[in-house]
Parts: sequence; C-alpha cells; structure tokens
Amino acid sequence: MSTVLPPRVTPRRRLPDALAPASLTGAQRQTVHMLASLLLDYPDAQWFERLDVFAAHTATLPAVVAEPMRQFLGRAREAGASDWQQRYVTTFDLKRKCSLYLSYYATGDTRRRGTALVTFLDAYRAAGWEFDAAELPDYLPAVLEFSARSQSDVADAVLAAHREGIEVLRAALEGMDSPWADVVRAITLSLPKVDQRTRERVLALVNEGPPTETVGMSLPMPAFRSVRSGE
Repeated sequence: MSTVLPPRVTPRRRLPDALAPASLTGAQRQTVHMLASLLLDYPDAQWFERLDVFAAHTATLPAVVAEPMRQFLGRAREAGASDWQQRYVTTFDLKRKCSLYLSYYATGDTRRRGTALVTFLDAYRAAGWEFDAAELPDYLPAVLEFSARSQSDVADAVLAAHREGIEVLRAALEGMDSPWADVVRAITLSLPKVDQRTRERVLALVNEGPPTETVGMSLPMPAFRSVRSGE
C-alpha cells in the first residue's frame, strides 16, 4: 500500500503588484492617513455610528484612493458590528503577518523590540509631540494619526523606515481577500513607490516572517532628536 506523504516544500508566495502613488495634495494625504487611522482601529459601537462621517470624507479624495475606502465601508455595513468585530480580532490578533505594530516586522518578538519602541517615542518627541495612548507607539493607526495631525517630515521618515512592514501587511491582507486590504491599499497609494530592493526585502518577510532573533541587525529607523531646547 502506498503512503501519501505531505509535501516537503511549499511554493514561495508572490507579492502583489507595486502601486503607483496617487496624485494627492497635502490636505488629501492628511485625509487619507486620518481616515485610515480610524478605519484600522477596533470597530466598536462608536466606530459603526461614524460610518456616514467616514464615507463623507472620502468625497474629498481622488477616485483611485476613495474607491477602496468606500468598498471597505460598504462591506462593514453589510457585515454588521458583531461579525465585523470577530473578523477584526481573527485578522489582526491571531495572524503574525497581519500585525498592526510596525516594529514587529523588523524585530519580531525579540529583545530588540524594546529599543525599537523607544525610537518611535523619540520620533514623536522630535516633532514636538508626546505619545499618550494605551497602545504601543508603533501601532499603525497611531503613526498615521501622527502623520495626519503633525504634517511633519519626522512622520514621513517613520513611515518610510517601516515601508516593508506596511507592504507585508498589504500582501497578507490581499492574500486573504481581507476587506482591510482596501484600507492598506489606500495607505500605500499615499506613499512614494517602493524600489526593487525594498520589494525584495518585503518578499523575504512575506515568505519567512518576522525575525526570531536580531543579533547584529540594525533597526530600520534613523535617530531622532527632540525639537525642544536642551533635549
């Protein structure tokens, strides 16, 4: 009797197509980042009460960015609060490659994670802001809100430094046909196009996952100094 053995190798995952940046004004980019910040948060009862407000703000955006967000909002309405909340937890709390914490993609759950989080706090302070929230400072919705509210070059640097993580998140969500992929797609459209080297690093992360140890690995963010005198 022949025995069927499980495959010894699995095919490497492919990346979704690189997206050409949308043509956005500064105000439109702020709107994209603020909306995405809110849409990626946990969808509690208040979140559902604001769906009409979210939808109204998409009217100020070009169709290429507005349409993914409208599609996302439509799917949320159709699903209803209970189902949507369950899907949120299943997506973001139970899947390693769908983490909303940006430093996780670079450091994993290793001893370098703490240093990375301190670097995020330094970035907020360098732009004259203090991080004051229950979430960790690398939480993507918080970073997007920081970008929208501060309009700071520091926020741009933080997003650029963690572009690989955002692209891995997009690849994972699109691979699952997750509705949240539309939101991350809109974020990607608001950022500069990634170069080939970045795509190669993203592909490695997609196939191998976040590191389990990072001895000798440099963190993917520049050092930041506070704008306050004497710091």
